[in-house]
Amino acid sequence: MERRDKANYYLDIADVISERSTCLRRRYGAVIVNHDEVISTGYVGAPRGRKNCTDLNVCIRTKLGVPRGERYELCRSVHAEQNAIISAPRDKMIGATMYLCGREVDTGEYVKNSCCCSLCKRFVINAGIKRVVIRDDKDNYRVIEVLDWIMNDESLEGTLGY
Repeated sequence: MERRDKANYYLDIADVISERSTCLRRRYGAVIVNHDEVISTGYVGAPRGRKNCTDLNVCIRTKLGVPRGERYELCRSVHAEQNAIISAPRDKMIGATMYLCGREVDTGEYVKNSCCCSLCKRFVINAGIKRVVIRDDKDNYRVIEVLDWIMNDESLEGTLGY
């Protein structure tokens, strides 16, 4: 029997965590790992105590035709990356790896060209996370060094979306 590699093992966990998401567009799960220990997890959902989009059966961004990666201030949800960071002590995140998996709600397919939005990138940078591993399909993923986000600041170019 062939063992699953570590990156896909943690991405599989992120995929399962994403099933708790309450977004009507995309479900994401995030796992923060340091020294082979799961530090924290997060999924997409409204702030504690507020109604989720799945409860309201409406996504304001979809209703307004807002493209992917834009106008997150309209969104009711806290992103998976943000929830994972909020739930973790900073000293355990320094030098850690975040594993991220996203799926389209309507098809169940993996989100194509998935990446952290510009706001989540800022959270990841300030948390001290060293790399982000993003699932492309069941067995393939990309490894992003957070230093690249620091050195190549898309906000200086006014780049929208992801």
